[in-house]
Amino acid sequence: MVSKSHANYMRNRDWYLAREASPEGVKKRVERDQARTKEIKAGKISPHSKLTVDHKKPLSRGGGNAASNLALVSGRKNRQKFNH
Repeated sequence: MVSKSHANYMRNRDWYLAREASPEGVKKRVERDQARTKEIKAGKISPHSKLTVDHKKPLSRGGGNAASNLALVSGRKNRQKFNH
């Protein structure tokens, strides 16, 4: 028998993977990668840093990769935010 938490995890995982595989998802992932590369080249973080690039105004809500829209935060904090 599958637990409720595992079923929820699988449903959320499937939704996430479908979203990331869509053309729009691929475009957003490329934009996120470009933002991280920009911060690495500027010397703000190292390539192996556990910090992530947070978009103050999310890409999904029209934010961009301008330096004024980027902040370095822990991965945990960035995931908790999730478009809020």
